[in-house]
Amino acid sequence: MQIYLDTANVKEIQEGANLGLIDGVTTNPSLVAKEGRSFKEMLLEICKMVDGPISAEVVGVESEAMIKEGRDLAKVHKNIVVKVPLIPEGLRATKKLAAEGIRVNVTLCFSPTQALLAAKAGAWCVSPFIGRLDDVSSDGMALIRQIVTIYKNYDYKTQVLVASVRHPQHVVEAALAGGHICTMPYAVFQQLVKHPLTDIGLKKFLADWDAMGKK
Repeated sequence: MQIYLDTANVKEIQEGANLGLIDGVTTNPSLVAKEGRSFKEMLLEICKMVDGPISAEVVGVESEAMIKEGRDLAKVHKNIVVKVPLIPEGLRATKKLAAEGIRVNVTLCFSPTQALLAAKAGAWCVSPFIGRLDDVSSDGMALIRQIVTIYKNYDYKTQVLVASVRHPQHVVEAALAGGHICTMPYAVFQQLVKHPLTDIGLKKFLADWDAMGKK
């Protein structure tokens, strides 16, 4: 499973990239707005840090506007993946952009039927928001399993990008369900490596080694 950071904060992205374990980055208008910087300048900086798919979202809600924005974003860097919302106009834009060879991440997916239509439109990936489903007492991970099964049944090449990840258990469940990509905040990424028994064990090993050196 590929691991992406879901952030527009270049400091977080650089810290994650320094480990050599980040495969890509997803951004959205809310994350970009927090940084208060030029969108295209930020995208270029991120593309220099991570040599992988970098999702950049359109803000238009009509297909022609999305197509124009998508084309402009795709010109910023070869690694840009254009994000469009999963609405009828977004699917229309996806079909057109995909036909032009532009990779599209269809975002804000909350049902298997939406994911099916995104794949039929030629989406490079679809982004189901599992955390937001959990927030309204739905089973977000059940949606991932459904989409993965549907795509396998009909050999769709669209990848399942598990989004709205809130904690490490979401990452575990996404991997078990066969999600192709999991995108997460930097804080969740940091938690993936942590375990109290690791810290306790290392502390004991080092203490024993130091004690041996004093004999």
